[in-house]
Amino acid sequence: MNTTDSKSIHIEGARHHNLKDLTLDIPREKLVVVCGPSGSGKSTLAFDIVYAEGQRRYVESLSAYARQFLPQMDKPDVDKVEGLSPAISLEQQTATRNPRSTVGTVTEVYDFLRVFFARLGKFYCPSCGKPIEAQTTDEIVQTVLAMEQGTKFMLLAPLVEHQKGTHKDLFAKLKKDGFVRVRVGGELYSLDEVPELEKNKKHTIDLVVDRLVIKDGIKKRLADSVELALEKGDERMIVSVVGGDNPGDTFMSTLSTCPSCKISMPRLTPQLFSFNSPQGACPTCNGIGSVEYFEPDLIAPNKGLSLNEGGVIPWNNATRQRQYGPQLKKLGQRHDFTLDTPLDRFSDKAWEALFFGDRTTGWPGVVPILEYGREQAGVWDHWTARFQQSKPCPSCEGARLKPEALAVRVADKNMVEFTSMSIQRALEWLEGLEFSGHDTLISEPLLKELTHRLGFMVNVGLEYLSLGRNMATLSGGEAQRIRLASQLGSGLVGVTYVLDEPSIGLHPRDNQRLIDTLRSLQRRGNTVLVVEHDEPTIREADHVIEIGPSSGWLGGEIVFQGPVDQLLKADSLTGKYLRGDLFIAPPKTRRKPTGHISLKKVQTNNLKDLDVDIPLGVMTCVTGVSGSGKSSLVMDSLYKHLLLRQGQKANDPGKIGGIQGIDKIEKVISIDQSPIGRTPRSNPATYTKIFDEIRKIFAGAKESRTRGYQPGRFSFNVKGGRCEACKGDGQIRVEMHFLPDVYVTCETCKGKRYNAQTLEVEYRGKNIADVLNMTVRQAREFFANHPALMRKLDVLADVGLEYVRLGQPATTLSGGEAQRIKISRELGKRSLPGALYILDEPTTGLHMHEVGKLIRVLHQLVDKNATVIVIEHNTDVIMASDHVIDLGPGGGEHGGRIVASGTPEEIIANPESVTGKFLV
Repeated sequence: MNTTDSKSIHIEGARHHNLKDLTLDIPREKLVVVCGPSGSGKSTLAFDIVYAEGQRRYVESLSAYARQFLPQMDKPDVDKVEGLSPAISLEQQTATRNPRSTVGTVTEVYDFLRVFFARLGKFYCPSCGKPIEAQTTDEIVQTVLAMEQGTKFMLLAPLVEHQKGTHKDLFAKLKKDGFVRVRVGGELYSLDEVPELEKNKKHTIDLVVDRLVIKDGIKKRLADSVELALEKGDERMIVSVVGGDNPGDTFMSTLSTCPSCKISMPRLTPQLFSFNSPQGACPTCNGIGSVEYFEPDLIAPNKGLSLNEGGVIPWNNATRQRQYGPQLKKLGQRHDFTLDTPLDRFSDKAWEALFFGDRTTGWPGVVPILEYGREQAGVWDHWTARFQQSKPCPSCEGARLKPEALAVRVADKNMVEFTSMSIQRALEWLEGLEFSGHDTLISEPLLKELTHRLGFMVNVGLEYLSLGRNMATLSGGEAQRIRLASQLGSGLVGVTYVLDEPSIGLHPRDNQRLIDTLRSLQRRGNTVLVVEHDEPTIREADHVIEIGPSSGWLGGEIVFQGPVDQLLKADSLTGKYLRGDLFIAPPKTRRKPTGHISLKKVQTNNLKDLDVDIPLGVMTCVTGVSGSGKSSLVMDSLYKHLLLRQGQKANDPGKIGGIQGIDKIEKVISIDQSPIGRTPRSNPATYTKIFDEIRKIFAGAKESRTRGYQPGRFSFNVKGGRCEACKGDGQIRVEMHFLPDVYVTCETCKGKRYNAQTLEVEYRGKNIADVLNMTVRQAREFFANHPALMRKLDVLADVGLEYVRLGQPATTLSGGEAQRIKISRELGKRSLPGALYILDEPTTGLHMHEVGKLIRVLHQLVDKNATVIVIEHNTDVIMASDHVIDLGPGGGEHGGRIVASGTPEEIIANPESVTGKFLV
């Protein structure tokens, strides 16, 4: 094929990661699906080569100066890439954990909403609910004169609100106009003595127009000063009472004031509705919507211990005991306990006094002492974070905004009421609005933009979400589809979109809407490259590239490329599953529960007062359409409350009436697809403790005994046996400023991580570096005579990771590989009674063939007397479960009920279950 063909992206000699010198052409302006087993090289091809090379070339087109400020993409190991167009990556892993990011802010809908409410909203008094009208100058004068006789106050004109700059010109002009004083950041200054302001810091500046005292005969002077303050303050002014019983500022304006309550409101601006701006953010929580507080159950998780035994964890040392001992003894005499009394024998009053203080004895309380400590040294603040929980802000109740912003309404909704509605309801509400007069002209472009953007989110199956939903609470698939909806609104043409499993978290019912969305991007003239395992998406593709035949070093080859009709005839793994030659057979029998966990009156998010029994000793699948309440039930309600019962931190636990049957649960573990380590130092051998056994074997070698080497000698994380030139990394990073950092193999150890003396120790002809380079399969043959080590290696093989190298950096493992390594560590334990495992969408990143392996290892956990709960849409996982809880019937406000519960066969037989229709 002509490599300059503009109708394709031509890749030649791709050897990045495990790719084996691939040469291929990816057709442009088509929907192309890349499939294959986990770890076979799909993401390497799509993201590390196509996307990264497109980004890198764009960045290289910029000046060297500009490149210093942009993230640098590593150059992939590929000979040639031609036919590239600008690339946009929509990955799952980029879901933000910033508590300020919401669905509305990420999609930029919130920016239009702020203008919408600022231009079309009307103030309503937060006290009496009446519409707020403009206040005249005379009314402001009468309000001030009504203050108590003798009250000292200042009249100020707000000039600058939270703006950067030195403002020297402003001060010079005020001085020239004859003014004497200003208030900067709350501090009063003479204009001759104003300190130089920092240029890059935001400042608030108020002009002092007059200083007065309420007494007879001041009316004329007051009226003149009020007029001047309103003129300088652009129809706004501040009455600042000095001293007395009620010092402070009162905001007044000729623009908006309640006639009954005399409450004045600020000017309507878009900034008033921003919880990321001081003008709009709730002052208590600074716009986050929640506050941190010290939780006694985290401070003292083990109620069976006494104070002397370290029952209060922050004081579990002799110094603290000596410091607070005398006061606690005095407290105990009053509340009938000693320092040796177990905490679970404290009366309610004694418990309250211990943690929150007792005035009679002068004991401040554990929580106030910790709060004081948090305000002091930052190091201690970091340490005490483990004893804190978050709860909705007591001032705004989670609304994030000031009361003034919440007092603005369009029709019958304020900003928070609107952003709390589901996107579907919000869209319907906007479409039903009617405006008159000049408001019609203002509303038309805003409504058009808002309805378009909300419509795109409905198209990708997110109609159940609300605009106020925190991004940190979304699944990877939901976050990716939100960004996909944003791209639909951008209208770009000639772009290569690279997506990572957009179907994750999507019920089979909604698959077609997602496929239609991808098609709409492609029809505009874009190339859509999707890494996907979902069968309907693969069948809809124009072109399929299958990487394989297996994972890791057994993959990295193209086993098929071409249209779907040819894939259905191909002798590839995916082709066999699509034809039905291979399939996952459901188990012949279903296990019976050994007990139940009962959750009562669950009202978390959209759950409607649910009573639910979750069986123990079996594998349960919680399913239902997107947004039906699966995560709210399992993660927010069950998991977080179990953590709290075990004295562990769990922010924002769901709202439940009660929980029973948890006495048999000894530990609860959530196994997700997050990396097993954040640095290349972490690897499968260290994570599964296999490396501990290997180091013991090497420490027992004859040469080690002669030299006195202990197991620590064979660790690359500590001094002694590691290469000190690279600190055990095997490579050295060279910073290149505006070019990507270069990693150079360490010249001292040649990338082996250890010093020469350590590498001289061999076991059966192999040194420690050789062993770390072995795959699990090779290690099983090499260490066949070590039963303890073999048991752990066998488990890694059972979960389908025979191809993984023992020392493979954690950062190079896929999400599915990381999850199976976590499961293998649990399977390595002989028995698991009392263990509860929770997995949220575990089939993410797994090929159909690997889903079968996952199901087998989950059943192995249950066979060891554990309980497994899976949140999943995959029909094979649902059919393999012993018990299914199907939530719905719809998403958001249309969900939150249990539609069906029982064995998969009972779900299929239930006509109300949407899920059951896809299991047949």
